[in-house]
Amino acid sequence: MIRKLAALICLGLAPQWVLAELPPKMTPVEVQAALLLKGNPTRGKAVFAECAGCHRKDGSGRVSGTIPRLAGQHASVILKQLIDIRSGKRINALMAPIVEDPDLSLEAIADAASYAESLPVAGPTGKGPGNQTERGRALYSRDCAGCHGNAGEGDATRYYPRVAAQHYGYLLRELNMIRDGARGNSNADMAAVLKPYAAADLDALADYMSQMPAPVTR
Repeated sequence: MIRKLAALICLGLAPQWVLAELPPKMTPVEVQAALLLKGNPTRGKAVFAECAGCHRKDGSGRVSGTIPRLAGQHASVILKQLIDIRSGKRINALMAPIVEDPDLSLEAIADAASYAESLPVAGPTGKGPGNQTERGRALYSRDCAGCHGNAGEGDATRYYPRVAAQHYGYLLRELNMIRDGARGNSNADMAAVLKPYAAADLDALADYMSQMPAPVTR
């Protein structure tokens, strides 16, 4: 069932009822318990095979930015985002029918997240135009480095994602959604920081982050 839905969604052929269906709710206690799960990357390889149709076998996503890179991302970050989608906190109509599938256990989600983290960063990164990096660097240093790190390495313990080696299109889309309150689970501090950003500022920031190489340490 998961594989079929994933394929339909990637092709843009998912029936309307799939995209419109709301994800089941989880209690705060259930969410907290899920976030404490420690995944097994060996088991996660089989689970992640269901994700490869969109995110690719190597977890590199799509250079266009329609699908993010998951390889090398903190398992805690991936797990939190998937749990937020499953609980209805994060708005993501494409992923919701996949992660809410009753046959997909929370343990399996944690396993897939752990496997994705173990994957090396491979393949090209969709980069921005490269003509706004100085402006983007200044914005990143001022507003982002304190949480996401000087090298874009993120912070697994605080669920802050790695932004280095992420695709420009994805970064720009998510920055816009966070600023505009369209994502649902945005960090309140980050939303407040981005609120006064003009479109050109978001573009410069995404451009700079997309040029950052993958962190050496993981």
